[in-house]
Amino acid sequence: MSMETASKARITAIGTYVPARVLTNFDLEKMVDTSDEWIVQRTGIRERRIADEDQFTSDLAIAAVEDMIRSYGKTVADVDLILVSTTTPDYPFPSVASRIQARFGIGQAGALDVNATCAGFAYALHMANGMISAGLHRKVLVVAAETLSKVTDYTDRTTCILFGDGAGAVLVERDEQNPGFLAAHLGTKGEGGIHLYRTGLSRRMGEAELAGNGCIVQNGREVYKWAVTTVPKGMAEVVERAGLTLRDVDWFIPHSANLRMIESICEKSGFPLEKTLYSMEYYGNTSAATIPLALSMGIRDGKVKPGDTLLLYGFGGGLVHAGLLVKWMP
Repeated sequence: MSMETASKARITAIGTYVPARVLTNFDLEKMVDTSDEWIVQRTGIRERRIADEDQFTSDLAIAAVEDMIRSYGKTVADVDLILVSTTTPDYPFPSVASRIQARFGIGQAGALDVNATCAGFAYALHMANGMISAGLHRKVLVVAAETLSKVTDYTDRTTCILFGDGAGAVLVERDEQNPGFLAAHLGTKGEGGIHLYRTGLSRRMGEAELAGNGCIVQNGREVYKWAVTTVPKGMAEVVERAGLTLRDVDWFIPHSANLRMIESICEKSGFPLEKTLYSMEYYGNTSAATIPLALSMGIRDGKVKPGDTLLLYGFGGGLVHAGLLVKWMP
C-alpha cells in the first residue's frame, strides 16, 4: 500500500542512547564457534552494545528522550501522544510508553506501544504523522527502543553475532507551513512470519512447531531473499508517490540488519551505497532502533543537513516493511 501524505507534521528533534557495555566480535569468539573475520565479512558488524542485567527497554527509551531534550532544548511537557516501537518491552503490560509518561510526568498524553519489529520506527512515525495531520494530536513523542540481548540465544552462532541494544527518540510536531512527511509505502507478507519469530503464549504457527524457547529464531536465507527483493521495489514506490526519483534523495537510511543485505538492496535499486547511512557496524542490529541511531550518527558527523530529503525504510519480522520519504527540518 502506497500513499501520498497530505502532511501537516514534521520531525523537530532527535535523541539516542546505547548502553555502556560493549560486546565485540573477539568476545563472541570466546562464546561460540566464530571469528571476527567471519562476522565482519558476512554482516559488517564489529561491536554491539549490551544492556546491564537490571537495565530494560524503558530505561534506554527514557535516556534517549533525555538526550533529545538536552540536544534540542525541547520540552515534552505538552506532548499529547507517546508511541513506542519495541518487541522487547519490560513487561507484557504496562507499556513502555506508559513508563515514559510516568517518568516525565506528561499529564495529558495517551500512550501505547507498537510492534512492527525492525520496521517499527517507520510505522510509528507514519502513525504520528497521520494522527497530527488528521487534527487528532499536535505533538507526538515517537520512541524506538530494544533490549534484544535479553531474548538472544548466546549458544546460537547464527543469531547471537547480530543483535544489540539501543534506543532513539524523535518529536513530531504540527506544522502546516513546512510539513516534512512527503510519502509512504507499507506492506506485509504474513505467510513469511515463520522465517523470523520469537515464541510467546503459542508454540505453534499454523501447522508448524516453533523453536527458540522465547529467544529469536531466524531463517536468515529466507529473510535475506525477501528483503533484497521487497525493499528496492518499495523504495521506487515511495519516491514515485512523492513525484520524485531516487536521484532526489539525499540519504537512504534502511534498517541496519546486515551490511551485505544493504549492499544488495543498493545494488538492486541503483542507489549509491556512499549515500546510505547505517548503524550496525558498532551497534549491531538493534531492530526498531537502527534507523534513528543511523540518522543521529549522520547528523553528528555533519552528513545530514537541514533541508535534506531522507528515505527511511524499515523491514523485519511479520514479515512487514515500511518506507517513508521525509524532509529533515528540525
